[in-house]
Amino acid sequence: MSTFVWILFASVAGGVLSVALAAAIALRARASWIPSLVSFAIGALLGAAFLEILPSAFETAKDFHSLAATVLAGILGFFVLEKLVLWRHCHIEDCEAHDPHAGEHPTGHGHGHGHDHGRSGMLILVGDSFHNFVDGILIAAAFMQSTQLGIVTAAAVIAHEIPQEMGDFVILLHSGYSKTRALAMNLLSGVAMIVGAMLAYFALKELQGWITTMLAIAAASMIYVAVADLIPGLHKRTEFKATLQQVVLIALGVAVIWVTGKLTHGA
Repeated sequence: MSTFVWILFASVAGGVLSVALAAAIALRARASWIPSLVSFAIGALLGAAFLEILPSAFETAKDFHSLAATVLAGILGFFVLEKLVLWRHCHIEDCEAHDPHAGEHPTGHGHGHGHDHGRSGMLILVGDSFHNFVDGILIAAAFMQSTQLGIVTAAAVIAHEIPQEMGDFVILLHSGYSKTRALAMNLLSGVAMIVGAMLAYFALKELQGWITTMLAIAAASMIYVAVADLIPGLHKRTEFKATLQQVVLIALGVAVIWVTGKLTHGA
């Protein structure tokens, strides 16, 4: 096959196959499992941001201070973006600003399903799209160097994306999306990998300078969603057993990302 066909095939597999496998696992989850899976997703998000994405960004960064500033700007940008979503939401229906019980976890306290009216889901989709776009560029760059390197890189991307996409899928469910819509939106974000790969094939030199910035923004989105949107919800359950379970599941999420990263980097 030609290099172009290899890149197209690998990016489709990386953008769609990983989402499908992650959804197949997450779709089997019962509604009562969502709070526990949210804890796991927090660990997966923070693990991906601090153990994989940011280290990769620092490896390619020419100026560490500029990279750190980009991450900070990204976090502040997602804060403003979330505010805009809240303002829009408050103009079309009742929101958390009007309802002190909105957004509580489904533990019998409050009246909702524990979702946040789509805020964290929308933010994670934006960040995941940046991440997938960068992955597409990396896949294309690898195949343009050699087919063998491209295959190894694509396999590593797919293996690494599965736990992250599973976490994203859970966050979308937690954010109030239906399973069908969550799957559709995750698949849509996966298309960014195909777009990144195709653009890289035709304009790799021009896009390489943007990789570090896009990685920083992707990391910023994951950090913001985990810390600002998901972790506060865990504090609604203060009993020791629930807290211990949350800590263990967050650690498990980090561990899965760490192990997956070790295995794929070893490849």
